[in-house]
Amino acid sequence: MSKADWNMKTFMKGASILTISAIIVKLLAAVYRIPFQNLVGDKGFFIYQQVYPFIGIFIVWTSYGFAVAVSKLLAGSTSSGESRAIKRVAFLYLAGLSLSFFVILMTFAPFFAQAMGDPGLVSLLRAGAYIVLVMPMLAVLKGSFQSEGQMTPVAVSNVGEQVFRVAVILIGTWLAVRAGASLYTAGEVAMWGAVVGETAGVVILALYYRNAFKGPLLKIDTWRVVKELTFVSLSVSASSLILLLFQLADSFTVYNILLAEGFMSDAAMELKGVYDRGQPLVQMGILIASTLALAIVPLIAHHAAKKEGRGAEPFIQLTFRTAFLFGWAAAIGLAFVLPYVNEMLFETRNGSVALIIFAFQIFWLSLILPLTAILQGAGKVKIPTLLLLGGLVVKIVANQLIVPLYDVTGAAIAGNIGFAAISVGLLFYFKSVWPIRLAPIRFYGWLFLATLAMAAVIFPWMLAADRILFDNVSSRIGATLTALTAVALGAGVFLVVVMKSRIMAEKEWYLLPFGKRLARVQLILNKNRR
Repeated sequence: MSKADWNMKTFMKGASILTISAIIVKLLAAVYRIPFQNLVGDKGFFIYQQVYPFIGIFIVWTSYGFAVAVSKLLAGSTSSGESRAIKRVAFLYLAGLSLSFFVILMTFAPFFAQAMGDPGLVSLLRAGAYIVLVMPMLAVLKGSFQSEGQMTPVAVSNVGEQVFRVAVILIGTWLAVRAGASLYTAGEVAMWGAVVGETAGVVILALYYRNAFKGPLLKIDTWRVVKELTFVSLSVSASSLILLLFQLADSFTVYNILLAEGFMSDAAMELKGVYDRGQPLVQMGILIASTLALAIVPLIAHHAAKKEGRGAEPFIQLTFRTAFLFGWAAAIGLAFVLPYVNEMLFETRNGSVALIIFAFQIFWLSLILPLTAILQGAGKVKIPTLLLLGGLVVKIVANQLIVPLYDVTGAAIAGNIGFAAISVGLLFYFKSVWPIRLAPIRFYGWLFLATLAMAAVIFPWMLAADRILFDNVSSRIGATLTALTAVALGAGVFLVVVMKSRIMAEKEWYLLPFGKRLARVQLILNKNRR
């Protein structure tokens, strides 16, 4: 086997390991919010969700964006001395940023809390600030491993930090609630859980790699390294940051607008907490899109570099069709069953209309994440980043205009408008870079038919299940049974129509993570067709 083949094989194996770990991490990140909300209620959930975007943005930027930037710089270094010098500069630069952010958050926590309309959030902001102190080592170590193709330590660290974080949050919150502590104390415990999780990630990586800064250093252009670290880290993490930035916009606007519109403080908190139930639902819904961005983009980058064959175009088309298919299926399917899912996960059906609208963000994000990843892989980062920031501005303006009219339902509408603006902008720019047909007309036609078939089966079933089959059990158990059976039934009908239409070929299913079984099912369904 040639060295080039070995490198590609190693790279793809590493990408697979990271993909699996990313699925576990994202699933845990979404799922832990459900028992947390059940423990603290909508008001407690509001308190946590108001503050989380502050630390979440810094975590994503540093542990993901900076790690990729460090990895890229190290991969281009020519000697071990240069690599050590790059790590040193990266660590010192990020340490300076971290300390600055720490001081700002500790000092201005009262200002931020007041700006969000709730002075009680100060203690949570200050607890969360400590997380930034472990970021420099975490980012540099992750970047070091990734540059060497050693993805296992990174994957173990990612999963380890999330497991520790979720464990501390849920156990700590349960103990705080049981002891009769305030909801703000429970929220502070949750913030400390995030600090513990990131610290565990650093410890895991440090155990794997203990010589990151040892040895002689070469002289390098420090300013060039700092500029590239900043530019690359922000551009590659922009699409991952956008959901958190939308959340941050909501933190500063929704609650304040509700108060201005005459809501009492507790009622406004609970209403915003109900609206925040949409966050874990969307995170679970975009799991496939996130996986695609991680798994298929390396294939695209590999084939784009090849001189012979059709290059990357078939993989780009496959990525778009898969993202569109599963993003639409997840969004519309969740919208259909949402009142029952709402009660199953969060105890009540409060805010179901707002959450139904919120669920459609899954579709837009399922397009945004893979498209930005493909464009970034092709070196196109400036325009996608500007489009993402433009969408954030649209979201903020739409909040000011629509929330006063429709309270949290307006915030959900505003989110969809912002993400739709980004998606449309990305598609136009994408077509200017690759003037190719992303999907044939029959693809959209069959998806429409699959949606109609799913609706035709789900709605009668839910009506019968709710009023007859599960009428004698408790409301939440009935909602759970109705939701789970409707999801299984709807997904089955949708996939059967899609597979019978063969808008995805068997060989295309095989290229997707966990797609082999779907390919086999499609072969069975179409075995009599010539």
